[in-house]
Amino acid sequence: MRDMKIVVLTADPERLRGALAMAAAHAALGGAAQMFFQIDAVALLSDAASAPRDAAHVAAGMPRLAALIEEALGLGVTLIACQSGLALAGMDAATLDSRIATGGSVGFLQGVGDTDRLLFV
Repeated sequence: MRDMKIVVLTADPERLRGALAMAAAHAALGGAAQMFFQIDAVALLSDAASAPRDAAHVAAGMPRLAALIEEALGLGVTLIACQSGLALAGMDAATLDSRIATGGSVGFLQGVGDTDRLLFV
C-alpha cells in the first residue's frame, strides 16, 4: 500500500475533518499516513481550536474534531505542524500534543516518494 501524504492548507475545520477521516482510514488499513499543517492550518491543532459543526456531527453519531485528531494519532497518523505557522498562530511547539511533530515544507516534501499519494486539502 502506498503512503498517503496530506497537506492541510487552510484553517477550515471541515476540510480537516475530511482529511483526518481519510488518513485514519488509510492507517487502519495498514498504510502509513502523514499530514502536514501548512501556515494557517496550524491553528487547528490548538487546544482552543473549535469546530463549529461538532454538535451536528455528534448528533449524527460521528466524533468531534478533537476526538478525530486523537483517533488519527492513535492509529499512527503522523501530524506535522509548520514552524512558520506556529509563529503566525502565536503558538509554541511545547504546547502541542507531544505526538505532533514540527517541521517545514522543504523537509516534508523531501520525504515524499515517487509512489506516495500526495493530497492537498
